[in-house]
Amino acid sequence: MSPRIDLHTHSTASDGTDSPAGLVAAATAAGLDVLAITDHDTTAGWREAGAALPQGMQLVPGAELSCVSESDADGRGRRISVHLLAYLFDPAAAAVVAEQRRLREERRTRLRTMAERMAADGVPIDPDELLGALPADAPAGRPHLARALVDAGLVSSVDEAFASYLGSGRGYYVARSDTPVMRAIDMINDAGGVTVLAHPLAHARGPTVSLPTIAEMAAHGLTGIEVDHPNHDQPTREKLRALADELDLLPTGSSDYHGTNKDIPIGAETTDPDVFVDLVSRAGGCEIVAGVAG
Repeated sequence: MSPRIDLHTHSTASDGTDSPAGLVAAATAAGLDVLAITDHDTTAGWREAGAALPQGMQLVPGAELSCVSESDADGRGRRISVHLLAYLFDPAAAAVVAEQRRLREERRTRLRTMAERMAADGVPIDPDELLGALPADAPAGRPHLARALVDAGLVSSVDEAFASYLGSGRGYYVARSDTPVMRAIDMINDAGGVTVLAHPLAHARGPTVSLPTIAEMAAHGLTGIEVDHPNHDQPTREKLRALADELDLLPTGSSDYHGTNKDIPIGAETTDPDVFVDLVSRAGGCEIVAGVAG
C-alpha cells in the first residue's frame, strides 16, 4: 500500500485547535504515514510534534509563510495575499528567525487593534484576555478572534465570524505587512529549504495570483504548487496539474487541516509518494524526523 502523505496542517502553535502532539495523534488515527507541520510563520511546534511521533511515522518540519505578491502580471502591481509552504529549511537561519519574529509581533499588534475596536463598540471581547491566552511566541491571527466570538455566543462558527466581523470589508479589519513572495522564496532557498505555493487558485478565499505570476515564481526558484486542495474543484486541479508540468513544478496535495476551526479532516488530500521523494531530495536545511519505538 502506498504511503499516505499530508503536507499542510496546523496546530495550536498558530491557528489550529490540536496541540502539536494532538496533531500527530490525529494523523495517526487517520492512517497517515507522513505529516508536515506547517504553522503560520513559526516553527514553535516542531519539537513537540517530533517527540510525539509513533514508530514508523515521519514528520516533515515546515511553515506556512504569510506573503504578498505585487507582480505586474497581477494587474499593475496589485497587492495579492499569497501563502507559501516552506519545508525542511534551517530554522536557525538568521533571515528566517528575523522575519518570523517580525511577522509574529505584527500579528499580535494587529489582533490587539481589532479586538480593541470591537471592545470600543461594545462587542464582549477582552483584548488582554484574548492575547494572554496565547503562547508568547504564537502567531496571533484572526482565527483566534473568530474563536473568541464563537465562545461569546455572537456567531455559530469561525466562518460566520469572518463573514460578519473579520473580513477585509468589515470595519474591524486591519491589514498586514507580509513578506514579498520573491524575497520569501529566496529566504527559504538560502536556508536549504524548498517552497510550494499553497492553494494558488482558491478563489473562494479572495483574489489569487495570475498564472503568469506563478511562472515568475517558478523562474525565481519556487519548487512546487499545491494542486489537490479542498478549495480546488476538479477543473482547477486539472489546470494546475498542467501548469505544474509546463513549469517543471512539483504538484502536491494536502488537507490544510486546522482541527475544529475548519471542517476538513486531516488526510482529506494527499501527495503522491514519488512527488514527495522528489521534493525531499531538493532540500537540505534540516532533516525529516522519524518516529521510533517508545
